[in-house]
Amino acid sequence: MASSSSWTAVSFLPSSSSSPLSSETSSPPVPVARGAKWLYPAAGFLLCAGPSSTSPEGPRRAPRQSRRRTAAPRRSSGAESQRPPRRSPAPRSPPRSREEVKRRHWREGEFPGNVKKKLEDREAAKAWVSTVTESLAERIQKKDWEGTLEVFEMLRVQPFYSPKEGTYMKLLVLLGRSGQPAAAQKLFDTMVEEGLDPTAELYTALLSAYSRSNLLDEAFSVLTTMKALPLCQPDVYTYSNLLKACADGGRFDLVDALASEMAERGITPNTVTQNVVLGGYGRAGRFEDMERVLAEMVESSVCPPDVWTMNIILGLLANAGRIELMERWYEKFRGIGIEPETRTFNILIGAYGRRGLYDKMTSVLEYMRKASFAWTTATYNNVIEAFAGAGDAKHMECAFEQMRAERMKADTKTFCCLIAGYSNSGLFHKGRGTMTTAFFNAVLSACAKAGDLVEMERVFRRMKDARRSPDATTYTIMAEAYRGEGMTDRIYELEQELQSVTGVAPLVAL
Repeated sequence: MASSSSWTAVSFLPSSSSSPLSSETSSPPVPVARGAKWLYPAAGFLLCAGPSSTSPEGPRRAPRQSRRRTAAPRRSSGAESQRPPRRSPAPRSPPRSREEVKRRHWREGEFPGNVKKKLEDREAAKAWVSTVTESLAERIQKKDWEGTLEVFEMLRVQPFYSPKEGTYMKLLVLLGRSGQPAAAQKLFDTMVEEGLDPTAELYTALLSAYSRSNLLDEAFSVLTTMKALPLCQPDVYTYSNLLKACADGGRFDLVDALASEMAERGITPNTVTQNVVLGGYGRAGRFEDMERVLAEMVESSVCPPDVWTMNIILGLLANAGRIELMERWYEKFRGIGIEPETRTFNILIGAYGRRGLYDKMTSVLEYMRKASFAWTTATYNNVIEAFAGAGDAKHMECAFEQMRAERMKADTKTFCCLIAGYSNSGLFHKGRGTMTTAFFNAVLSACAKAGDLVEMERVFRRMKDARRSPDATTYTIMAEAYRGEGMTDRIYELEQELQSVTGVAPLVAL
């Protein structure tokens, strides 16, 4: 079937000398129909849809200077032909000077400099407020309670600043953790004087500040005040703080009294509360009471044991050296569906290592690898401590080298265990170069900053065993650490020891 139109190929490649377009008199180019498309540009042809050329000379080629595709002229309708010609744009006015433009923004008789100064002062005030509030948050994060109170007092006297309940809550928690119950009480009184109604959460924060400092009388006084206020009744978190303070202080008679009071007021203890009681019984060596409370938790549906309960029980039994009871409770926890975590395995490794049960310690390490539990710094520290205690310097160094190969960051306990291992194995020449008084002071300072007083005292004893004489810096570091915890009896012992070593009483109390 014949088509009404055909395709004509027009070349756009450079022409040869015999081309008719090379002559001086060239024919006009072949018009290209609208809608034509370039096809196969690599072959150098333009396919045009439309009637084919019947010229005997063949298809004509467009001139070189106009390789672009020319569009067909638009057909103008009658309405378009009657449109008036477009007007040329009006000439622009000359630009005004900067002073003229600026003068238009001010009223008559108003000096722009005063307004500018007011705006600058306003922006400076906003920047100052933002900077001081950021400084307050930064000091709270760094646990700098003295600097925090200074910045807060600076902000509080400003007329544009009104502290909220959340700010007071953060400050009370910070002061409680820093061992400053008196400052917490003063801040609480200031808050009440300014007209802010205290809530149960704020009272609980104040009670926690007293509990952390073992001031049980003041803590129970806050509890009595809360009972008298209808909108500030104590809850389970309030009693949990009191129970922890009583359990840590060995006041188990108060623990039983608080438990009875909670039952009378209809407050059900949660898992956290029971974990606190368990830890208190375990640290006091009352394992029978600990197992009694734990059995009640296993049978309870309100406060069932969790992985934190498992870690507390296993850690207490491991420190007491009751390996068989620890393993039995581990199986019980696994039987009720509690899955261990990395910290659980670290507890088992430390317990087996201290008892010299290297086969069980190795089996736990292999199980961690198979179960995809990553070895942590605490894991390596337990292994190094196990070999250091046995005086096995070879395996201790192997564990430390493997720790460095896996790019684990060594901490204070790592180096303390290495020093102890070299001392126990008699290889003083390997650690003697680094075991100077300055080195021990650095380790003591790291322990004090971390709040690990047990490890700090251990390093101090190791320092004496290595025959390194403590200096004034040593006693100052330890005294500051004890003062932060309110341990005045230890500070007195340090003063007596310093006087016996130097023969001179300290001019300034440590």
